Amino acid sequence: MAQLPLLEAEVPRPEDLKPTWRGWIHAGTFPVTIVAGIVLLSLAQGPAAKWSCLVFVISSLLLFGNSALYHRINWKPRTKLVFKRIDHANIFLLIAGSYTPITVLALPPSKSVLLLSLVWGGALLGIAFRVFWITAPRWLYVPLYLLLGWGSLMFIVDFFQANAAMMTLIMIGGLCYSVGAVIYALKKPNPFPGVFGFHEIFHSLTVVAFLCHWAAILIIATHPLYP
Repeated sequence: MAQLPLLEAEVPRPEDLKPTWRGWIHAGTFPVTIVAGIVLLSLAQGPAAKWSCLVFVISSLLLFGNSALYHRINWKPRTKLVFKRIDHANIFLLIAGSYTPITVLALPPSKSVLLLSLVWGGALLGIAFRVFWITAPRWLYVPLYLLLGWGSLMFIVDFFQANAAMMTLIMIGGLCYSVGAVIYALKKPNPFPGVFGFHEIFHSLTVVAFLCHWAAILIIATHPLYP
């Protein structure tokens, strides 16, 4: 009987024991994301702020929730591949989800439609890329995350004019994501193998970046230019 290509494309080889901290950082962030999401949605002003913030909250929950499950549990090989595909696809989803409230609430409609079309189009292509080519080398797909993540630079002046504090937090968060991505790609530094390695540094930086972007979105959601 024919096998599903998505499930049979790669069977992982046996790996060394997971570092002690592997997955716990995102597992601990998941309930924090629920609380942060409730606060954000409660304080968001206007329909546009509500629905765009909901997109951000859902994409954040999907990333941290799936990541915790994927990294904490020793799944069977084929099940692990499914979670890995979802995990990598969720990065593109969170990038687009983070852009949504910031773009909708801080840019005029003509510019927001353009930027969101580019970002969501790129995210969907990226998701398809990671789902169908999960064995792609890190040097190929990590730059795609960075390229999509820094797409806001095309409207950086508009964002700073909209709210300088918001954009400063976005830049700090973006730098944290970027440094984490480089560490993930290089697998260095790897300070305490078996306990807290390069992957845990990467996960820690994603949490810091998420909190920066949550704060930035809270600022614009409570004072939207285009509610």
